[in-house]
Amino acid sequence: MLVRDAMTAMVLTIGPAHTLRQAAALMSARRVGAAVVLDPEAGGIGILTERDVLNSVGLGQSPDAERAYDHTTTDVVFATPSWTLTEAARAMARGGFRHLVVLDRGDVAGIVSVRDIIRCWAPTEAQVPA
Repeated sequence: MLVRDAMTAMVLTIGPAHTLRQAAALMSARRVGAAVVLDPEAGGIGILTERDVLNSVGLGQSPDAERAYDHTTTDVVFATPSWTLTEAARAMARGGFRHLVVLDRGDVAGIVSVRDIIRCWAPTEAQVPA
């Protein structure tokens, strides 16, 4: 099975100036654990995860004052849609993260999470055809 089969194509994207509270509210509303941060001025793609927000709040920082760009991971490991799920899982295990941004010809095509991979590898009874 390939990353394209497991990834979510509807990616939550935010700008670097979003506050952590805004980012958290958007992630919560979409029921996702990460947002892709697009920064046209810096020319890069980053990722902000629920763990980044949690770490900031745990340090006593204000989610209303802290901006996404200060907590965004910019040295992102990217997957392609043609990667196998095993390749994606290995990259996540090596890097110690739970989300991979999927790029197709340099554009964001989706995001794949550990949960997405698990769903493909061990579908629930509701997902198994009768």
